[in-house]
Amino acid sequence: MVVRMRSTRSHTNNRRSHDSIKLAALAVCAECGKEKLSRVVCANCGKYNGKTVIDVMKINEIKRERRAKKLKSLGLDPEENKEKNEEKKK
Repeated sequence: MVVRMRSTRSHTNNRRSHDSIKLAALAVCAECGKEKLSRVVCANCGKYNGKTVIDVMKINEIKRERRAKKLKSLGLDPEENKEKNEEKKK
């Protein structure tokens, strides 16, 4: 690069002043009242615009089954592990 074409630090920084990351705009879910990203399905209740889009209960049940299967494969009892987690929370 030729010296006469070089941009100074201040010009470079002025150009980059608009490149910062903006905070995400949060909205409140009309169904459950939890915060969510606007124009996105609520992760808590699975509804968007008043309609159920995701069956959250089914997804949670699948996650519980996977967790229990993994614990059994590791030789742990899922019920004992559940009780230990509850004790830690207290």
